[in-house]
Amino acid sequence: MEQRHPEGQAANGDSLLGDNNIMPHQDWLTNLDSRLRSQEEQLTLVKSALADALRRLSFYDQQIPLLRQQLLEANSGVSDTKDPAILPQGKNALGILPPILSSSSAVQQPPSSKELVPWNDSLLRLKQVSIGTQTEESTVLPAKQGQCLNNGYLQQIAESSVVREKPIQDHSSTREADSPKGLTCGGLPEELVKNSFGPKNYGGGQDLGLKNQNIQEEPQGQGLVCCHPNTCPHEFQDVGEPPPKDGMDKDMGTAQSPPSAQPPSPEPLSEGGSSSSSTPASPIPAVQNVMSSKKELLRRNSSSDKPSRAKHHLSRKAASSANLLNRFGSLENRNKDPSLNPGPWSTRRGNYNLEGLSTKMFLRGRPITMYIPSDFPNYEDLRMELPTEKLQLDWVYGYRGRDCRSNLYVLTSGELVYFIACVVVLYHIQRRTQRHYLEHTDCVRCLAVHPDRVRVASGQMAGVDKDGKPLQPFIHIWDSSTLRTLQQIGLGNFERGVGSLAFSTADNGAYLCVVDESNEHMLSVWDCARGIKQAEIKSTNESVLTVEFNPQDSSNIITTGKSHVYFWTWSGNSLTKKQGIFGKYKKPKFIQCFVFDTSNDVLTGDSEGNILTWARMKADNSTPGKGTKGTYQISKQTRAHEGSIFSLCLCRDGSVLSGGGKDRRLVRWSPSLTLLQEVEIPEQFGAVRTIAEGNHGELLVGTTRNALLLGSLADGFQPIIQGHTDELWGLGTHPSRDLIVTCGYDRQLCMWDGGEHTLAWSVMLEETGLCADFHPSGKVVTVGLSTGRWVVIDAETQQVLSGYTDGNEQLSVVRYSPDGDFLAIGSHDNFIYIYSVEDSGHKYIRFGRCTGHSSFITHLDWSKDGKFIMSNSGDYEILYWDVANGCKLLRNRFENRDREWASYTCVLGFHVFGVWPDGSDGTDINSLCRSHNERVVAVADDFCKVHLFQYPCAKPKAPSHVYRGHGSHVTNVRFTHNDGYLISMGGKDTSIFQWRVQGNSCALFSASTSSQDAGVST
Repeated sequence: MEQRHPEGQAANGDSLLGDNNIMPHQDWLTNLDSRLRSQEEQLTLVKSALADALRRLSFYDQQIPLLRQQLLEANSGVSDTKDPAILPQGKNALGILPPILSSSSAVQQPPSSKELVPWNDSLLRLKQVSIGTQTEESTVLPAKQGQCLNNGYLQQIAESSVVREKPIQDHSSTREADSPKGLTCGGLPEELVKNSFGPKNYGGGQDLGLKNQNIQEEPQGQGLVCCHPNTCPHEFQDVGEPPPKDGMDKDMGTAQSPPSAQPPSPEPLSEGGSSSSSTPASPIPAVQNVMSSKKELLRRNSSSDKPSRAKHHLSRKAASSANLLNRFGSLENRNKDPSLNPGPWSTRRGNYNLEGLSTKMFLRGRPITMYIPSDFPNYEDLRMELPTEKLQLDWVYGYRGRDCRSNLYVLTSGELVYFIACVVVLYHIQRRTQRHYLEHTDCVRCLAVHPDRVRVASGQMAGVDKDGKPLQPFIHIWDSSTLRTLQQIGLGNFERGVGSLAFSTADNGAYLCVVDESNEHMLSVWDCARGIKQAEIKSTNESVLTVEFNPQDSSNIITTGKSHVYFWTWSGNSLTKKQGIFGKYKKPKFIQCFVFDTSNDVLTGDSEGNILTWARMKADNSTPGKGTKGTYQISKQTRAHEGSIFSLCLCRDGSVLSGGGKDRRLVRWSPSLTLLQEVEIPEQFGAVRTIAEGNHGELLVGTTRNALLLGSLADGFQPIIQGHTDELWGLGTHPSRDLIVTCGYDRQLCMWDGGEHTLAWSVMLEETGLCADFHPSGKVVTVGLSTGRWVVIDAETQQVLSGYTDGNEQLSVVRYSPDGDFLAIGSHDNFIYIYSVEDSGHKYIRFGRCTGHSSFITHLDWSKDGKFIMSNSGDYEILYWDVANGCKLLRNRFENRDREWASYTCVLGFHVFGVWPDGSDGTDINSLCRSHNERVVAVADDFCKVHLFQYPCAKPKAPSHVYRGHGSHVTNVRFTHNDGYLISMGGKDTSIFQWRVQGNSCALFSASTSSQDAGVST
């Protein structure tokens, strides 16, 4: 039989590309289109660089006649004074320039031999040039056009001329080593020097009668810059950077870098003195460097040909804020900074900083330069204080049902008590209000209510603080009416966490039994009033899921879990156990719940879907080995559910409720376990996790999809609390209403009504949602997914209006411009995609792509005029983009220092760098948000805390109000439209907190303090 092959392939696996058999794959076409776009952008950059180089060449060609004329005039002045000009020769040769003649100056006297300056030192100073990233630097030529000569070279060159000089090679080739072929040591063409000064003997400079000429000596002997006295001060300007202020000229002119730090030439010369570089020769050396610099910038902006980066490994984090932020005003500190991302030619780059114009902070050893806005004239006098605004927890969205059980109870006040993250929530159904117990330092794991239904015991997991120190688990017993802690139990006694606990009933809750999460699952009994441990024993190496006292006998304790039921007898400080025997009944893999019925028999629900009745046998003193108090044996098996039974509940009328996992059924049984009634929980809410009976006979059900339902078997159930089921990242707030949109790994997009504290609607996304934003009209929501795809959803109808794909990596941020005309999408492929928006967010057209980041995009913000973007990336870059003029990268970051931003969510920037803690590794802050009134900035950190800082926060060690409650890294924060609320999201704790922003009133649960290290809530 002839073997068939996939269409378009031969038997050997090769593609059939002949005639009409070409069937290109869609992925191949997409990849080819992406490569073509990238090459087109590279060609555009090449053309731009070439055009700029040609413009510079044209400018220099126009300057040559002027230079020639001025040198001839200077030469005639030299002839009148009969003073020869000596050019250097040999390693220690001296460079002496002809004087600048003026009508009011006399002939100057030559210096003595002590005043002569060595020729082989530096001529120019190093400065930093900001070209789109904070670590790119080069040397620049003094830009002021005046009657100054640098080694015989008139400074008639424009501000953007870039010069890199070459070190002296040896005594016999001084002129060749100091200048390219055809150029003298001063940078002028050789013919011009011969015509200007005539053929001279450059061998010995000591015997040429130089006493009538004057030389300015550079400080520290760091090169030679000769100027007519009082006519041309040392002024330094940067390419695209601001000129120094008058008061800084003197300081900047006196600071020099060590000779060893001088950068090598971009064009190494051969033995004959000719350049071996591929850069075309030019009559002006600055042009060669400009063209080479353009090549470096082209590589910097190319997405397919990025320069290699120097890797720096840090042995430890910064130990103090002195390592986090460094203010420097002298060029003497340049060589102390790491040389990150060096260019093709440089071995070290100087740091550009003028006193009072910029500051610098460090993240993972990388310097980040930020320019001080002009509205901070007295930056040194700026003092950071605690903001007058404070936060109070108003509402918590969510419930932890996916991995916890026995976590829902009803108090005498009519409030439900349950937990999520580090918060125990007290929710009043009729009043629709919440109160919160916030004294736990890590996630709450279990809950028990005292027989008086007022006192509550809650146990937490172990954790670590921000310094890596372990936080030990403990139990708090607290008063639900006052939220006051009555007793702390077990600090230092439990390992990993508290797994389950229960109050005794027969003695009015005098004791508490606890099982921890250690390998041995230690069972202990505690005196609640005194907080003293009464007894402790290893229970089992298998999982223990539940523990309870016998309601009629506190000396009898039962635990269940994986493949076991243990009946414990407590006496004094000892605990003894008897294992339940299954006998003829199949031993289940898990016994997940149990309850005491009205006859004090034990009913267990297991993973096989059966309810087993364990009856207590009478004591048999005649038979050896029988306990004096009798044992429990299985007396009956009832088939109840398909799949596991997750919960059993004894109602006040004696009936029993059972909740199924796989079948999602809630069933009511008579005391004799006869089926009375059943209902199926809707699939969207998941399986039954726990059941509680309300004060008026209503039923409350907690589900595995983190929802709380209220209803009855007859009328069905409705959700009263809902939440996400997996890690959260995407957050957006409505521009004019208290509406919140969230998304995460559970692929749910949820719209929350902050005023009503309810879930407005929820839809399932095709992939994981990682970011979201409202259009300024509020009519649509855009959601970025993990696959590079983004979708636009109608906020009213929940319908998907359109979907687009940009790249194949996850999207980290989507942001509309303030006027709604543009949409910016930051991707992990290092690009920012720009779309023009029409019809109130219903129509999108690709506008351009911002190319220039060397790592994935993390945050971005629009300017208030909607024309510019500020963005951060994973390698701590701060870049600025001119979107309106073609998505151009703005290389002069200094010019953006006064730009006003419609929002401020970038975690790196001058106005917010004070929020970073000491020793940060660059990932400690996940998100921040400035309030709309620009008074405060909220910060979400990696240590489960929400901070509130004063805005602007532009000094290190800024104090803050600190609020706890989240049990995982806080992934996002946003203010609502009128700054009335702050929304924060936990990561893996799946919680959403709504904080009320208060004026000068103190939050109920936080004790904020200020110190040098920051405010910390205790």
